[in-house]
Amino acid sequence: MNPLTAKLDAHAQALDLLAQRQKVLAGNIANADTPGYKARDFDFSQALAQARSGTAGGGMQATSASHLGAGGDAGSAPQLLFRTSEQPALDGNTVDLDRERAHFADNALRYEATLRFINNDVRTMLSAITGQ
Repeated sequence: MNPLTAKLDAHAQALDLLAQRQKVLAGNIANADTPGYKARDFDFSQALAQARSGTAGGGMQATSASHLGAGGDAGSAPQLLFRTSEQPALDGNTVDLDRERAHFADNALRYEATLRFINNDVRTMLSAITGQ
């Protein structure tokens, strides 16, 4: 069963990170008119690689498997970075609504695609189990 669940676990990690990124992007959009707000984001591919390798992005090192959080918790938050602005506003806000909306739509599309991959994997497993 391990090869079957490993693929689903990889998709689950991607879904978790995509959901976290969607929240960050939504926060940026919500604060587009907040003076001094700095847009935040994280490198999705780097965060996914860290989640799959089992290294948490900024947590403590576990020296025993019985320690809490040992084994690379997929729920650990990736390191948020400030996004550099091409045209900073006079009030110090660095949110570019067009860019944020494009990233939001792209992230939503990736989330939907990952859900479809999971759905297809589960459907394939069920058809193999039932013999259809």
